[in-house]
Amino acid sequence: MAKAPVLTPQADDFPRWYQDLINKAELADNGPVRGTMVIRPYAYALWERMQQDLDARIKKAGAQNAYFPLFIPQSYLTKEAEHVEGFAPELAVVTHGGGKDLEEPVVVRPTSETIINEYFSKWVQSHRDLPLLINQWANVVRWELRPRVFLRTTEFLWQEGHTAHATYEDARAYASMIHTQVYGDFMTNVLGIDVVLGRKTVKERFAGAINTLTLEAMMGDGKALQMGTAHELGQNFAKAFNTTYQLQGAEREHVWQTSWGVTTRMVGGLIMSHGDDNGLRVPPRLAAVQAVVLAIKGDDAVIAKVREIGAALEAAGVRVVVDDRTDTPFGRRAVDWELKGVPLRIEVGPRDLEAGTAMLVRRIAGGKEPVSIDGLAALVPGVLEEDQALLLRQSRERRESRTVDVKTIDECVEAAATGWGRISWAELGPEGEAKLAEQGVSVRCLVAADGSVPNSYDQEGNLAIVARAY
Repeated sequence: MAKAPVLTPQADDFPRWYQDLINKAELADNGPVRGTMVIRPYAYALWERMQQDLDARIKKAGAQNAYFPLFIPQSYLTKEAEHVEGFAPELAVVTHGGGKDLEEPVVVRPTSETIINEYFSKWVQSHRDLPLLINQWANVVRWELRPRVFLRTTEFLWQEGHTAHATYEDARAYASMIHTQVYGDFMTNVLGIDVVLGRKTVKERFAGAINTLTLEAMMGDGKALQMGTAHELGQNFAKAFNTTYQLQGAEREHVWQTSWGVTTRMVGGLIMSHGDDNGLRVPPRLAAVQAVVLAIKGDDAVIAKVREIGAALEAAGVRVVVDDRTDTPFGRRAVDWELKGVPLRIEVGPRDLEAGTAMLVRRIAGGKEPVSIDGLAALVPGVLEEDQALLLRQSRERRESRTVDVKTIDECVEAAATGWGRISWAELGPEGEAKLAEQGVSVRCLVAADGSVPNSYDQEGNLAIVARAY
């Protein structure tokens, strides 16, 4: 009788496969409050790597880290009408504290535009205070009706950038730079995910923004996932909070603003973009563990050799773990590391030691081959880069092969059953977008005919990317 698979096959039930993998690879658990999650150490290490890389990019873009309160007076949110209307269904409101009713209810941070603007209005006085570029790493709460670990949770982790500029042009250029050079480059070259950079429709843009730039990725089942966004806020929040700077003389001008963020949703996107029926596949540039050296048996010479290999790889700049837990069966350990998606396994037993070789197992490209132990330190970095490039190539090939040009609403819906549709925005328009929404299909973004980010919503030649989405 055939052995039951460790994970539900993707082709049988993709959502069940996703949940199986999260459980069996020990990535996360559901929290005690519906919609919350406990991120386990292996997945949190991935998030830390994302944080570190993005934080360096954000600082290079000139932003400084700060921290703002979790609790926001409810009155702050009501100052920008579109903003409060957009977030009202998701708010968690505290009305009782310290044993008594609060004089004013406070909202648990769903995003920080309002409270940050309260302080921007104090900090910005003249043009010399601009641009003001702030970022914070924090948690936020949005009451989620249909939670799914990493993808949609009531509480999640993120970074949110908030900036104030003297001109519309400066704000627009900064949002575009974050969109392409910080987020786009990171997702492409570190996460190995082929993202489409585009512009949200008016219906889909951030509440209170004049423009939202998005990064959309195709998951393994053909659905879309919004991986991150950058918003041009115009002067909406500046006028609501009277955030102004002094020009020459006594004249004052409202600032122009941006906000932008990515979340722990990227972990879910990583799983669904690169995972297969054997588990997760982690991009080498991101991986907290790039290679694991496994002792097959508890032979003293084998143990000594795997530790020696581990030290050599570490000296070569490889993030490595030595697994010499020979009291646990080798097969079980190998399956566990495969589920976790560590790019390379280097397996050593007594016979390998005699031959002066180790078995190199490639999680991303697949396959295994004996290689010289003495040559491992020189070989492994190159193999990791090959596999990094392979993941991006596979992600791009999947998107391109499952995106089709369509002309009608019916064809849009048909395309969204297995992938993405691409249709002229001039022909679809807001009316067609509303009809698609009735059938569970959304316009993920607008792109120019050459694939670039369009300059406006109504630019001739814009194309709408339509899909079912997470």
